[in-house]
Amino acid sequence: MTDITPLIKSNQMVVQSYGANGFKISGTVYETHVIVLPDCVLPWDGVSFEPLQALKDEVDVFILGTGKTVKILPKDKRPAGLRIDMMDTGAAARAYNTLLADGRRIAAVLLKPL
Repeated sequence: MTDITPLIKSNQMVVQSYGANGFKISGTVYETHVIVLPDCVLPWDGVSFEPLQALKDEVDVFILGTGKTVKILPKDKRPAGLRIDMMDTGAAARAYNTLLADGRRIAAVLLKPL
């Protein structure tokens, strides 16, 4: 049998689980919305995209987990100059982990799936 588990460096932030109460990321539970980067997790208010603007030179792909279902932000609400892929939070967490394993410069912006 061939092992297909992605190889992720031990010091990187991996989304292990998610639910209405929050997220488990690399062994730590977060009860807030979060921004997950390969090297850290930041709390997020779920509204302001200013923290993403500060990261735009460090991140190639931003994924927005919009909760239990996919919600598309109107163009006038999207941060200027950033490409953000929107999907439900579960899909966003899985996509983040996959791109992290591929060595991509990734950020997942995750709303709790209420």
